[in-house]
Amino acid sequence: MADLKTNVKIVWYPDAKGYGKIESNYLKTNIAIPKALGGSGEGSDPKELLVSSAASCYIMTLVYSLQTQKLDVAGIFMDSEATNSKEDGFIIVHSLQVVLPAGATEKHIKAMNGAMTAADQACEVGNLLKKAGVQIKIEGKIATI
Repeated sequence: MADLKTNVKIVWYPDAKGYGKIESNYLKTNIAIPKALGGSGEGSDPKELLVSSAASCYIMTLVYSLQTQKLDVAGIFMDSEATNSKEDGFIIVHSLQVVLPAGATEKHIKAMNGAMTAADQACEVGNLLKKAGVQIKIEGKIATI
């Protein structure tokens, strides 16, 4: 496999109360220091970007796994939330609902549960965060049409 290279460009205007723009091949968004920290709050902050990265890595890893296992789904919906406390540290919870097509069997549901766990273990971004002490939890529900 070839090495993958990622290039991100950032421009910032003019100070902490300002904002920046981040851009890569398919990502274009404003970034800003949160208002609570004296910034403008007019863009994504680092924690939001971090959680977005962890969530997108997990969902893409799951979808790839489902495709390689030929497990059909009607849809996947996910919300991710991060909390940070002195007692528990930084925790990201991915809450997802997988909707299986009509006629899904118990075997299909069991395979889906396995795929959700495997995606958590295979997600590179999640694994880097776990090495840094971040807890990542997967709360999954499976429904059928």
